[in-house]
Amino acid sequence: MELIYEKSVKGRVGYSLQRDSFPDIETEKIIPEYALGTKKELPEVSEVDVVRHFTSLSKLNYGVDSGFYPLGSCTMKYNPKVNEKVAGFENFTLCHPFSDEELVQGSLELMYNLEEMLKEITGMDRFTLSPSAGAQGELVGVLIIRKYFETIGEKRTKMIIPDSAHGTNPASSAMAGFKVNEVKSNENGTVNLEHLRSLMDEETAGMMLTNPNTVGIFEKNIIDISKIVHEKGGLLYYDGANLNALLDIVRPGDVGFDVIHLNLHKTFSTPHGSGGPGVGAVGVKKDLMEFLPGPLVCKCKTHFAFEYPIKSIGRVRAFHGNFTVLVKAYAWILAIGKDHLREVAETSVINANYILTKLKNYYRPAYDNFCMHECVLTGRDYKRYGIRTIDIAKRLMDYGFHPPTIYFPHFEPFAHETIMVEPTETESKETLDAFIEAMIKISEEAKKDPELLKSAPHLTSIGRPDETKATREPILKYSQK
Repeated sequence: MELIYEKSVKGRVGYSLQRDSFPDIETEKIIPEYALGTKKELPEVSEVDVVRHFTSLSKLNYGVDSGFYPLGSCTMKYNPKVNEKVAGFENFTLCHPFSDEELVQGSLELMYNLEEMLKEITGMDRFTLSPSAGAQGELVGVLIIRKYFETIGEKRTKMIIPDSAHGTNPASSAMAGFKVNEVKSNENGTVNLEHLRSLMDEETAGMMLTNPNTVGIFEKNIIDISKIVHEKGGLLYYDGANLNALLDIVRPGDVGFDVIHLNLHKTFSTPHGSGGPGVGAVGVKKDLMEFLPGPLVCKCKTHFAFEYPIKSIGRVRAFHGNFTVLVKAYAWILAIGKDHLREVAETSVINANYILTKLKNYYRPAYDNFCMHECVLTGRDYKRYGIRTIDIAKRLMDYGFHPPTIYFPHFEPFAHETIMVEPTETESKETLDAFIEAMIKISEEAKKDPELLKSAPHLTSIGRPDETKATREPILKYSQK
């Protein structure tokens, strides 16, 4: 496909500007210096060229609106378009963040009500809605833990993280100044309690834990884990990336978690990817409320207002966070309703186990057991045919599906050839059956015609690139020769 620059024809114009409405103003005095001087090298194209070019580009992209997007540990589910419409209301989009509180009472009420809902869903006592993403939410939660121990005069320098954790967990802990200690998994894919006991001491601030964990298994010993951490005075942190599987089934605050972050852009409706937008809302138990970053919304007798905790870790985001994401999450929860949140979790778990059951005879499971919202398979048995998991993933694109997550997690028994599938609750049985059928066909192809997989994909707009070369020698700028 041609670049927009390659369609350029000198003198062709695709826009029109209205006449100067302010003839008395000398534009040279208000235009920044960097915008003056040499003419910028921009393509000269007509409006129809521009429209067709970017429409064609959009058709090359694959998103959840295009089809099944089974990335494991990411919750890339379809989200209702009505939520986008609601978030686009001018009452929200034209509301300036510097507006006086009395002029934005409706927006503050929405934030207050959303926090109340999140408190009820998770069992926590207070939330900040400021963090822009899950990773920032993690950092906020860990900084709250650090400041808590500083305030009570305890020097704790270590944080425990499972070997199955998201990479952001150790990164967030390290950024907060903690030394990361890795706790191993047992033969069932959950936390090794004996190893945890050996690591947990009076110098350890606590433990970051995802439940269900990153391999899609529920930590059934969560009460024991909580006791081990709390008996040494530590705090337990909940990574909410996988809350999709627990809605209205288990509340993290009821099983011992002290701090939690929620990916509103995963569990609660906002489409995500490409860097945002998102919200990593952070909830805490009562003893940690005074450390939350502001602004927080409080309900006074006659109105809603902002408040700023005295011992707060400080602001983490300009203004009030990604407000339109809050609108979408609020709309989604209201639409689902209190009585149907459990169906979201149950359906996501049923869908994952359906895929696991149908494919386990073709792609050996890491653990031949029930999973939660995502299942972990492996393509390592196809190495005997010279096939790697990436070949399976590339061939899947020819069947019209986005590949699932591969080569993650990285530890045994998952290492090398992992396939992690998360169907979410929004996919139909027909879609899952089509995906399963494609995976079974690929299994047969790997045995009969391995070269077909090694050179896949064959039916996409771009074939298989030299990924090493693309990484080392990226083309970052168009140069007209």
